[in-house]
Amino acid sequence: MKKFLMAAAAGTLAGAIVTTQVAGPLLAQEAKTNTSVYEQLDLFGDIFERIRAQYVEEVDEGELIEAAIDGMLSSLDPHSAYLSPDDAEDMQVRTRGEFGGLGIEVTQEEGFVKVVSPIDGTPADNAGVEAGDFITHVDGESVLGLTLDEAVDEMRGPVGSEIVITIVREGEAEPFDVSIIRDTITLTAVRARTEQESVVLRVTTFNDQTYKNLEEGLNEQVEEAGGMDKVTGIVLDLRNNPGGLLTQAIKVSDAFLEEGEIVSTRGRNPQDGDRFNATPGDLVEGKPMVVLINGGSASASEIVAGALQDHRRAIVVGTKSFGKGSVQTVMPLRGDGAMRLTTSRYYTPSGRSIQALGVSPDVLVPQPRRSREEPDEEEEGTPNLRSEADLRGRLDNDSLSEDEIRLIEEDRARAEEAAKLREEDYQLAYAIDVLRGLSALSEAQQ
Repeated sequence: MKKFLMAAAAGTLAGAIVTTQVAGPLLAQEAKTNTSVYEQLDLFGDIFERIRAQYVEEVDEGELIEAAIDGMLSSLDPHSAYLSPDDAEDMQVRTRGEFGGLGIEVTQEEGFVKVVSPIDGTPADNAGVEAGDFITHVDGESVLGLTLDEAVDEMRGPVGSEIVITIVREGEAEPFDVSIIRDTITLTAVRARTEQESVVLRVTTFNDQTYKNLEEGLNEQVEEAGGMDKVTGIVLDLRNNPGGLLTQAIKVSDAFLEEGEIVSTRGRNPQDGDRFNATPGDLVEGKPMVVLINGGSASASEIVAGALQDHRRAIVVGTKSFGKGSVQTVMPLRGDGAMRLTTSRYYTPSGRSIQALGVSPDVLVPQPRRSREEPDEEEEGTPNLRSEADLRGRLDNDSLSEDEIRLIEEDRARAEEAAKLREEDYQLAYAIDVLRGLSALSEAQQ
């Protein structure tokens, strides 16, 4: 027994020695790190004092500190930033859905401003600005070397004033100028309409009105159609949707899912992660769905597309999305400012991160690029084609009943309507064709 106690004591002593030997270097390393941080903070203080005392012109100390904070945050990633009190207020206004400007969502790439997406019906959209465009100059002044916030400030101005932006676009040999008149941007989060017995839900942004607008618009279209059984399917159009509120993306996804995970977020610490699951209930009662995306579909749009794709609830059609797979948290700061900090990545139900990769469509369908040139007069209009029915003295077709003739005429009208839509919006026309095929397949299996 005495030997056992002595052995136990020796083991305890050895354990204490080992602990001391391991913890010692760790504590020393931590102390060294802290010392280095304090030295860097002292260096910042020294530089600040030198600038304040010796810079050629008198500086605003508050603006100097804000610039330093902004530089620290913007060095992390393109989405982290310091928001001055004015910027924080502007962000809250944009979330509510009305603000002044051009109507574009932008990011920064290679020193230039890159258009994530133009917002439907805004001055930028009407002027022909497209997702993926690079803005190199504003009113003749280069934006190279400016921070994203500084470049955005250059593009702001009074409603009704003109701005000329210089654009570099893939496929265009030379940069070109676009003149835009600034206006008040009022966002309609969801526009609903019916095309060829399919309900099209055009979601332009994810603000605090998105789900409400979607539900109301859907119900209105279904009622006009005469009930859900009269609807072929649903097109959820997320093209050029730059994202917005995570909570709204979850609600929109949940609207079409009965169960399962919608999205998960994971931060630096595993315990900080969250999972969001669907609740029972499908607004469209299992009707076939197509989700439309393109390179301007980002963030919250990608959450919805990824969730519906992973659950095989919808076929995703279009081109690869933007690839913003990170979540930003807005943290209020003293003095009414705020900090937008990237705090986690989000993952689709299958566990994939789309950061910098985007959501790949199930069916790749590029949209033909709109020409900036005016069509030739000879090309305008359609040729005057004649058919047998136009010939004088033709034989009448008396083998068909009036109902059969009516059905043929209705089919012809639908075909003409589809051809017209294909000219106006090829991707949407393709999506509706997919829905029609899925609906026909479903009816054949019943």
